[in-house]
Amino acid sequence: MLNVLRKIVQDVTQEGDFAASVQRLAEHIQQALGTEVCSIYLTSNGSNGYVLAATQGLNAARIGEVLLAQDQGLVGLVGRRAEPLNLDDAPSHPNFYFVPEIGEEPFNSFLGVPILHQGRVLGVLVVQQREPRRFDEAEEAFLITLSAQLATSVAHAEAVGSAFVADDSTELIENGLFKGFAGAPGIGIGVGVVMHPIADLDSVPSRQAEDITTELMLLDRAVEAVRNDIRTLMRDLQASLPQEELALFDAYLHMLDDSALAGDIRAVVRQGQWAQGALRKVIRQHVSRFEVMDDPYLRERGTDVKDLGVRVLGYLQRIREKKTQFPPKAILVGEEVTPGMLAAIPVEQLHGVISVRGSGNSHVAILARAMGIPAVMGAVDLPAYDLEGVSIIVDGHYGEVYTRPSQQRVSENLSLLEQEQVFAEELNELKELPCVTQDGWRLQLWVNIGLTGDINRSLDRGAEGIGLFRTEVPFMSQDRFPTEVEQRALYREHMEAFEPRPVTMRTLDIGGDKSLSYFPIQEDNPFLGWRGIRVTLDHPEIFLVQVRAMLKANAGLLGDLRIMLPMISSLTELRRAKVLINQAYDEVIEEGVQVKRPQVGVLIEVPAAVYQARLLAKEADFVAVGSNDLTQYLLAVDRNNPRVAELYQEVHPAVITALREVARAVHAEEKPLGICGELAGTPAGAILLMAMGYHVLSMNATHLLRVKWVIRSIKRSDARRILARVMRMDAAEEVTVYLNQEMVRLGLSKAMPARLGSA
Repeated sequence: MLNVLRKIVQDVTQEGDFAASVQRLAEHIQQALGTEVCSIYLTSNGSNGYVLAATQGLNAARIGEVLLAQDQGLVGLVGRRAEPLNLDDAPSHPNFYFVPEIGEEPFNSFLGVPILHQGRVLGVLVVQQREPRRFDEAEEAFLITLSAQLATSVAHAEAVGSAFVADDSTELIENGLFKGFAGAPGIGIGVGVVMHPIADLDSVPSRQAEDITTELMLLDRAVEAVRNDIRTLMRDLQASLPQEELALFDAYLHMLDDSALAGDIRAVVRQGQWAQGALRKVIRQHVSRFEVMDDPYLRERGTDVKDLGVRVLGYLQRIREKKTQFPPKAILVGEEVTPGMLAAIPVEQLHGVISVRGSGNSHVAILARAMGIPAVMGAVDLPAYDLEGVSIIVDGHYGEVYTRPSQQRVSENLSLLEQEQVFAEELNELKELPCVTQDGWRLQLWVNIGLTGDINRSLDRGAEGIGLFRTEVPFMSQDRFPTEVEQRALYREHMEAFEPRPVTMRTLDIGGDKSLSYFPIQEDNPFLGWRGIRVTLDHPEIFLVQVRAMLKANAGLLGDLRIMLPMISSLTELRRAKVLINQAYDEVIEEGVQVKRPQVGVLIEVPAAVYQARLLAKEADFVAVGSNDLTQYLLAVDRNNPRVAELYQEVHPAVITALREVARAVHAEEKPLGICGELAGTPAGAILLMAMGYHVLSMNATHLLRVKWVIRSIKRSDARRILARVMRMDAAEEVTVYLNQEMVRLGLSKAMPARLGSA
């Protein structure tokens, strides 16, 4: 049965057209189980019910026409319960609903399983036969497994607006509302600019060609460009490779002939598919044929075919990319938005970001927050590829996207934008004022920084220091490790700009979801693997060069250099790092460079460090909490994974308790205490952290003045009362509601995003 399952999945996934792939799946299941009927019903957004999307054994002419209400019949029952239903006498069941036009009256046996994705029912998979019997456990398990595979395809089809799932996409996006996760606060109003992943065959959507002749021309140009690349490579390698190796390139050229791949792709284009979709379909078909071959050599040829397909796709995308001119108010839309896509649009023209994948805590969301651009992440229902040139409103406060909004909704959001701008002008008056509560508690507001462009943005908002300099950014922007001289120049630029303010340099923090192309780390579980201080202690040559560059960059300046160690999980790691820092200091002094001894601190990001916080504080000069990773590790939630994004809760009682315990431990040693996660940049989070006694809140510059306004508008005694109440609460949802109520009661509602009613 496992081999059958593999073959079905492989055969179905190579089919580019979603409706065709669903029908093919129904045919395969009907044959594999030997049943008389297999039908697939999918949720219909337009009517809040189930539409017959595919069938093998019933009246195929009614596909797309038969519609069941959400609670109607056995299909509705399976969907409502979200669990399988296995019957040997279906007509006698009280929920049985007779649909004569599809010819199902003779069938007694019924097995239906829900198609579930992230806890949401997307449809129901059904098999039936005349003979009264219950399907056995193996058959039921087989169908459940296939429904799980189908769920991913259906969710993807929803995202790109495929038939049977999104109904008529034009109607769907007219005054449409789509939910995601709040990625970066603010409201953006503009026009959709859709970007596709670069040279990723699996991410290419099916789409009807607007002009078949144009698509064929684009295909010919892309194929010829790849052929030219191969010919150039052959010439360059002519003298260094034997003839039998060069013959491989000839084989590549033949694959691109009209009698091979190119001809097959052209045939699919002539049937009405755009060139990129036709390419994906043909490459998948050819690769799947090679993958089932017994001969290992022939199986490997499938990789060659896929490589050629990616090369052709790359040229197709570059040829097609005409967006050198973007609309003045662009809303970037993508299935998975990347930092490179953000950089492609001039920042003054980028008014919003929408990503089908990702969560509010992914790095793209954090980057959008730093840039002050509203963003919505994880909008899985969004028909992303239908939004090119479509008017859009992005509500980054609440994670909502409005497509082709009514004039009333546009007017209301413009009014909210105006209110936000008025408040922003009011906040500008605070940038030179200290961050002091109404009863005299002083807080330092610092910034998290990684790019040179962040300097002016931070200083313009009154930043009092750098609480986190992400030193991995210059490492990630090169194709080799930067030299000591290169690092020193970059660090010096930031230190001089912030002089005499303190600058906190985090040592190289790679691993997890931050990788270097020239220093690959391959691990099954990278977030629990070789990352942060673990890498640099294993490579002291990298660590020493970086620390020497930091020390020399600070020479002659008044501002304090603070070196912060990431991912510390034991006292041993802190001690080993301090030995290396002392070594680097001695080496710099020996070179004749007069520098101050740096302060050395730890970044508490893992639970182990929470329980050793006092021991670490005793031997460190300062302590900071990295609340993003600490929350991730405490709750066992990958903050980049939209499937579990709702479980990532910064005000979860366990997180609040951990933050308070760290504060108590560090206060006992009378050491400075800061925090540099996203929680520090939220008004409610700042209130709680102030109440706990955190001395420094470090955040994206975008949030700094809003947080300062809140702190200056409240008494610390009120904050401590709020914290005491929160510490008695059992759930994050309860904490969030209470904090919002208290902010309104204390007159801080201006710092909270306004909410519109339905339009």
